[in-house]
Amino acid sequence: MSIPAEEPRVTLAQLATVAGVSLSTISKVLNGRADVSPKTRAKVEELLEEHGYRRRKVSAARAALVELVFHELESAWALELIRGVENVAREHGMSVVLTETGTRHAPGNEWIEGVMARRPAGVVLVFSDLPQDFRSKLDARSIPFVIIDPAGDPSPDVPSVGSANWSGGMMATRHLIDLGHTRIAAISGPEDMMCSLARIDGYRSAMGMASLPIDPEFIRYGNFHVDGGRDHAFSLLRSPHPPTAIFAGSDLQALGVLDAARQIGLRVPDELSIVGYDDLQLAQWSSPALTTVHQPLIQMAEEATRMVLRLRDGERPNNLRLDLATSLVVRQSTAAPSAPASMPAKARAAGTAQQRA
Repeated sequence: MSIPAEEPRVTLAQLATVAGVSLSTISKVLNGRADVSPKTRAKVEELLEEHGYRRRKVSAARAALVELVFHELESAWALELIRGVENVAREHGMSVVLTETGTRHAPGNEWIEGVMARRPAGVVLVFSDLPQDFRSKLDARSIPFVIIDPAGDPSPDVPSVGSANWSGGMMATRHLIDLGHTRIAAISGPEDMMCSLARIDGYRSAMGMASLPIDPEFIRYGNFHVDGGRDHAFSLLRSPHPPTAIFAGSDLQALGVLDAARQIGLRVPDELSIVGYDDLQLAQWSSPALTTVHQPLIQMAEEATRMVLRLRDGERPNNLRLDLATSLVVRQSTAAPSAPASMPAKARAAGTAQQRA
């Protein structure tokens, strides 16, 4: 059975008949109730989209909330984004609800059921993309979404806000080259994240423009956390020909590099220069204070929230992808290279013991 195309309006009763379910089940799906099987929900959702059924928008039905969704809430990086979303939400008399779910690539399946029940005014997601079925469900509920700092390559029709990662990697490396360094290593984030690859591409471009060779062992992929920077730094600094400078793809990894240098016995910046990425508040409190690439995290979150609220109000931006500029902040962790890097046997042994531990 099919619904005649010439009928002016698709009714809920017709949808229920076609789907082979009760009218109350259709109502539950429309209202985001969780007590509907995934198979039935998918079938009803497909019919809603196929026949162009759209509920009347009732502003009172949506909570005065902006939902911010992460895959992890452990780092200072997340706090910067929270601050930005809260700034704009406060301006509009709204509250922010935080959700932790899924992996860095996409939210978990349980999240979509919950957000349909909460029905926020909009959703800001810190993921690489959003599965198509999730997008369809949000659209059916008139819940707009924006992805912030996408780690992957979101579809052209997905609203997103990011930053100039390639430019950031290039300016960090150029700074070290201008100081006189030629043996420069880079520790980026996970290799399956677009921002990690873009920062490495910027590093490669700067080295290439300066006609400097790149040791393949000098390109590492960490996890954006302290331990990722520390572990790779131990390996790099214990090598027969260690780098004199390291560009870390996050401030947390840069702090890990700094910790490894201390344990090995290298003075920063006299014997090793370090550049971070993000410009978190903790970067200026480290010892020495960290030279880093400023990524405008608060502004990125603010722009993402403004965009999602404009979408809520029925406005569609001319450009669904916004990239904000990065800049270099020079502090005390970088300097011109001294004598060729070397490592006393005792310090090398200490580094080896630490790595084993």
